[in-house]
Amino acid sequence: MGSVMPCSQQAAYLQRAGLRTAVLEKRHVLGGAAVTEEIVPGFKFSRASYLLSLLRPQIYTELELQRHGLRVLPRDPYSFTPLLEDRSPPRSLLLGNNRAQTQQQIAQFSQKDAQAYPEYEAFMEGLVSALDPLLDAAPVDTAALGQGSLLQRLSALRSLQPLLRAGLALGRQLPRYYEVLTAPISKILDQWFESEPLKATLATDAVIGAMTSPHTPGSGYVLLHHVMGELEGRRGAWGYVSGGMGALSQAIAHAAAARGAHIFAEKAVSHVLLGRDRQAQGVVLQDGTEVRSKLVLSNASPQITFLELIPQEQLPKDFVRRIQQVDTRSPVTKINVAVDRLPSFLAAPNARDGQPLPHHQCSIHLNCEGTHLLHQAFTEATHGHPSSRPMIELCIPSALDPGLAPQGCHVVSLFTQYTPFVLAGGQHWDEQARNAYADTVFDCIEAYAPGFKASVIGRDILTPPDLESIFGLPGGNIFHGGMSLDQLYFARPAPSYSGYRSPIPGLYLCGSGAHPGEQCWELGPYWGAAERGWGCVEEMQGHRGGGGGGGGGVCPLLSLPSQGQGDGAALMVPPCTPSPRCGAAHHCPFLLFAGGGVMGAAGRNAAHVALKDFRHL
Repeated sequence: MGSVMPCSQQAAYLQRAGLRTAVLEKRHVLGGAAVTEEIVPGFKFSRASYLLSLLRPQIYTELELQRHGLRVLPRDPYSFTPLLEDRSPPRSLLLGNNRAQTQQQIAQFSQKDAQAYPEYEAFMEGLVSALDPLLDAAPVDTAALGQGSLLQRLSALRSLQPLLRAGLALGRQLPRYYEVLTAPISKILDQWFESEPLKATLATDAVIGAMTSPHTPGSGYVLLHHVMGELEGRRGAWGYVSGGMGALSQAIAHAAAARGAHIFAEKAVSHVLLGRDRQAQGVVLQDGTEVRSKLVLSNASPQITFLELIPQEQLPKDFVRRIQQVDTRSPVTKINVAVDRLPSFLAAPNARDGQPLPHHQCSIHLNCEGTHLLHQAFTEATHGHPSSRPMIELCIPSALDPGLAPQGCHVVSLFTQYTPFVLAGGQHWDEQARNAYADTVFDCIEAYAPGFKASVIGRDILTPPDLESIFGLPGGNIFHGGMSLDQLYFARPAPSYSGYRSPIPGLYLCGSGAHPGEQCWELGPYWGAAERGWGCVEEMQGHRGGGGGGGGGVCPLLSLPSQGQGDGAALMVPPCTPSPRCGAAHHCPFLLFAGGGVMGAAGRNAAHVALKDFRHL
């Protein structure tokens, strides 16, 4: 259950294992939150997720995504923080992969910080290297350790190995690393640096997508989570996808289809079918189509999966209460903007020819002169007021990918916070409130880059309620739930259910709401997740592309652009290869997916867990 992007990933893995698979997408466009949409004519936006990094490197190679059309555009430099200050020109902070140049930039503000920065990076790299393997392993099965059979207990003990290895790798530094995971990021950064622009720039990764302040305990983990990202072998790197984030979804869909997966669009799920023994037996689509199955994988959020699509009386009361209590608060409003020229910053004016300069490819951090500004913006939102001086991450992907916009024009992505889900006084977001907040954001940008407002051709404003209604993000939360320590590892999504299995036999959770959390979205999950969807390993007599059973109806195959062909060409999905378990094409396992999620370690791990269980059926 989830968007085509993550579900296509899982479908590819299960197809490779001999299962016949299909993918159902609720929307008309592939990818859940990782989509490319032409909101303004001629301008192609990565409408939700907009940067790539948290996709696990194994998935690149195992699914051969480059062969299926994925082209990543690395960024170097990668971070630009212009300042508002009473000097001409104002200063700015540019961070990149060249250590000497980065230290020179930091030295504008503090020689001490410039010298400390390489040591800080090495310190964080040590923590990331130790914890990184935990992302690719299911959490320890605590229930099996205490109550399982001897075989289950032995298996659970083996699952302790990655955790023990992580502890050994941290060694004597464990107390310092523990502090990073539990302390406010402001405290950690104060131990390393003295210059506010540097600390504020680094702190943005600790609060991005989270309704937290740099002064919130535990905010250090979110920074670490984003440092864990990797792009083409470089740790902590983030990049654009050529063609927008939807091209990533297309590449994964091609990888799945090449292995025999079937992909369908505009097929939303109504509820999951349960047998008398509470075993998942398939799903019912909103058009009445009934699909019978042995296993069901859900890439939707835990809230949608267990609170909307499963009868409450079929779930343990304590489990339901835990899911209801998951913190899904989100500070995020995403604004997509079409402009007729590049923004020209006072701290780094444009060249005469108007061509992109190195800083235009960066994540451009505005209102980051100091961490106190981030805390002030957070405090306003906690009282129901959108930030008057919001944290803004401005990206211009067309600086590296000019095909996203007409010649001379550009697409601008604004990831902003903090905005509450419900406004002060219980007021809901309407067009007036949306536009008022967007105007505030544009006024802030104008202060750094005069002329920005005059360059705007069109805009698309997505508040937390919009992110929830369009992409299925609970509360607008890009992670499907906060990334605080009480909602991680053993406790994600709930204690005793962190290993992708659920209280419903045959139902698995494989989206951002499962360990390890966001894996593709810098909106996050990225990446975060998207609309409702389901997956099931199914047996369908003679089924070759229909919706099958029940209310009936044949699902039209979704056309995918073929590699090397023009618009409108269809990627024909090949017939399935019979599974060794059933021995006949008319009675083979069939995996069905649809509608929302990010992809990464959770999807890969859950697919392996489901496959293991399937082999024991």
